[in-house]
Amino acid sequence: MLTSLIDLAFLFFFSFTTLFFLRKFAKTIGLVDKPNARKLHEGVIPLVGGISICCSLLYFLFNNPNIIPHTPLYAGCILLLVIVGALDDRFDISFQVRFFVQAGLSVAMMTIGNIELHNIGNIFGSGNVTLGWFGYVVTILSVVGAINAYNMVDGIDGLLGGMSIVTFGGLGILVALDGQMNIAYLCLVLVVITLPYILLNLGALGRKRKVFMGDAGSMLIGFTVIWLLLLSSQNGTEPPIRPVTALWLIAVPLMDMAAIMIRRVRRGDSPFKPDREHLHHICQRLGLSTTHTLITICLIASALAGFGIWGEINEISETIMFYCFMICFMAYALMLNYIWRVTTWVRALNTN
Repeated sequence: MLTSLIDLAFLFFFSFTTLFFLRKFAKTIGLVDKPNARKLHEGVIPLVGGISICCSLLYFLFNNPNIIPHTPLYAGCILLLVIVGALDDRFDISFQVRFFVQAGLSVAMMTIGNIELHNIGNIFGSGNVTLGWFGYVVTILSVVGAINAYNMVDGIDGLLGGMSIVTFGGLGILVALDGQMNIAYLCLVLVVITLPYILLNLGALGRKRKVFMGDAGSMLIGFTVIWLLLLSSQNGTEPPIRPVTALWLIAVPLMDMAAIMIRRVRRGDSPFKPDREHLHHICQRLGLSTTHTLITICLIASALAGFGIWGEINEISETIMFYCFMICFMAYALMLNYIWRVTTWVRALNTN
């Protein structure tokens, strides 16, 4: 126990230290985020949060190669993703290139690591649904979707870090209850090495030391989330979590991405066209400050993840859990369609 605490403390300071070194290096090579019409921060901010987390995670994996199956494959995948993400942060490469890399890594995950979505459980009440060959397609879509869901949620300070902690924390609790302490410890490591980024991202050490995650970080987190969820929900005949529970652990990023993309397609825009209609934009439009928005969304995500954990522990029917999730999603999508009316109504109430 003491050894684990010492290791975690060292990883925390290792992640903290790499952030400080990478900040200066990023400014030298121009790996910074500049304010524009959609990015309303002040000054140039180093985009090194993801690179720092990657360095810390690779250090941990190098010293704990048996923590999960196919550790070298996973390490190679996140290293490539972070390199592509950093290049995108610096040179703004085409989204087709990013998708090609993400899809390619999902194929490697299936063919080399044998990690794929082949069973989605009894979500319709008619027995377990096995995907067969279609599972390969769904796995690719799941990997690309998860990566871009966490990319889209990275809109205000602390939000991506907060969402990742909710997911990794929830998953860690479930696999620990199942006795899979290796995966649980990796989830704890991910939380610990993310905390220094959150502190600097929120300006806890002063605005001059502020950093952003960048696409490198959002892709790393999204890929890690889907890797661990598939590993935990498709692992043998008695997986530690059911597939439907995974939906609740990533509920906010998943619902926000899906609803936004549906709305964009309906009005004839590209589903990847940036806009200001995400959940954090809605909260700010309702009059919440950035801090209150962060707290509100993290509480919502924690409540939804907590509901999923409760359903898993109490073995609530997969069908009930799935339809509850769909009801939440449809309510969110409906709210998004009428968001201008909703915000006008809420502002009128606040005025009165």
